[in-house]
Amino acid sequence: MVDKHLVNTQRLLNIMSALRDPNTGCPWDRKQTFETIVPYTLEEAYEVADAIENGDFEELHGELGDLLFQVIFYAQMGQEEGHFDFESIAGKMADKLERRHPHVFGEQEYVSDEHLKRNWEQQKQLERQEKGATNKSLLDNLPQGFPSLSIAQKIQKRVGRHGFDWPDIAGVIDKIEEELLEVKEAIASQDKAHIEEEIGDLLFAMVNLSRHLDFDAETALRKSNKKFEKRFRLLESGLAERNLSVSDASLEQLEAAWQEAKGQLK
Repeated sequence: MVDKHLVNTQRLLNIMSALRDPNTGCPWDRKQTFETIVPYTLEEAYEVADAIENGDFEELHGELGDLLFQVIFYAQMGQEEGHFDFESIAGKMADKLERRHPHVFGEQEYVSDEHLKRNWEQQKQLERQEKGATNKSLLDNLPQGFPSLSIAQKIQKRVGRHGFDWPDIAGVIDKIEEELLEVKEAIASQDKAHIEEEIGDLLFAMVNLSRHLDFDAETALRKSNKKFEKRFRLLESGLAERNLSVSDASLEQLEAAWQEAKGQLK
């Protein structure tokens, strides 16, 4: 008997099974593979993030459903190939959460946030080693599909929790200033490969600043992208009222329109 609180979960699983039926299912759903679904999963995850950042809980309600459908899709394909199913995915996640929270489900006592984070990372490292990997680097099994800013922050977080980190924010800021100077020197050299390398180092240092201040670098940049888009659209509207386009306007007109747009948003 299905738990009355999980009726819609079972309904969704049944729908997914019907969509993948080799005889009567949807042609598009039947031909999908793990690889072809990945772009949709990433898209849905970002749409969830957008809904949260916009404070739109009605939209979030729907986007979470879309993201859940991605998990259901993978679970159905895994079941068809004999790898796993939705129930085993949930069970594996439950086991992991209990294992990583001994202060809740075991006898270990909670001492401090730092102690909690350190134990969490140590448990994750142990799990990585138990998967049979011959390498035992702290940087094993990084999710290479992540955006580069997120990967940088994850790298820094992993090594930082084991002591490879600046002791305070002053060192981080000094490093940013050092990297900025190296970018300027690289530009002066006109060596494109060197310039690219130094820009990458500067970005990596900026991610470190974000991490030290407890911000997610990817989220911070996404918000800045949105802010720029809003301002630029206002700039375009302001120019249009003067019968100008971005390409027609002078630098002085563009700067004036930009400052006006900033003022409107404030």
